[in-house]
Amino acid sequence: MSSIERLEVGQRMSRIVKHNGTIYLCGQVAADANAGIAEQTQTMLDKVEVLLAQAGSDKEHILSATVYIRDMKDFASMNAVWDAWVPEGHAPARACVEARMARPELLVEVSVVAAEK
Repeated sequence: MSSIERLEVGQRMSRIVKHNGTIYLCGQVAADANAGIAEQTQTMLDKVEVLLAQAGSDKEHILSATVYIRDMKDFASMNAVWDAWVPEGHAPARACVEARMARPELLVEVSVVAAEK
């Protein structure tokens, strides 16, 4: 039987869940919700990197990502930051959808699944 490891467990969610060499991160948002889309995207991705390192992975091992964006008018700006962040040749499977956020000032959120290194 395989084990499930949960890190930074709260009542509602765990920030990281590991199972059979796969890492699941909870949704990540910007460090500063009052910033513009480019800065929100960058600080969100910085948080993803920290969590992946904590879980024994990195951005080259991301399998899939789901990006939630408050308004598709910001799609190109978000993608510019995303494209610069993803290592060449390591683009994950990805979906991007327009969605209402938990707080109106949040412009983008990402949910990531990665493999262990």
